[in-house]
Amino acid sequence: MTQHGAPTYSAKPGDIEPQWFVVDAEDMVLGRLATEVARILRGKHKPIFTPHMDTGDHVIVINASKVKVTGNKATQKTYFKHTGYMGHESHTPFATMIAKHPARVIERAIYGMLPKNGLARNSIRGKLKVYAGSDHPHVAQKPQPLTFQKSETR
Repeated sequence: MTQHGAPTYSAKPGDIEPQWFVVDAEDMVLGRLATEVARILRGKHKPIFTPHMDTGDHVIVINASKVKVTGNKATQKTYFKHTGYMGHESHTPFATMIAKHPARVIERAIYGMLPKNGLARNSIRGKLKVYAGSDHPHVAQKPQPLTFQKSETR
């Protein structure tokens, strides 16, 4: 015990019990949805949060194609990709991306909210499931519905 109080708690692998949550992205603002989902993937909502351990939960996002953006982002936002060759860069508009790959829009937004390390990449790869429609194959895990405050779009 330290001089100033109780020692800092550090979660052990046996203490971590991941849960499953389902989030309906219909009419939710993309950035606000991404911050809340990133918080749950990291485990920051739990009292046993430890930065170097994967204490997060599994998150299923449904209705990804119905997510909203504020302001002029629907017409001005682009997604950048580079192949590695000189001059081979592509800028995909938000409208095209949400029409063709709605799950990627949410995955990239959530990835941007996470720290850039192996722990975050593993949680994106293994704990985040995004579906364009309202159906998902994870009924056996009994996911609990998760609701956030819906902010008003301007």
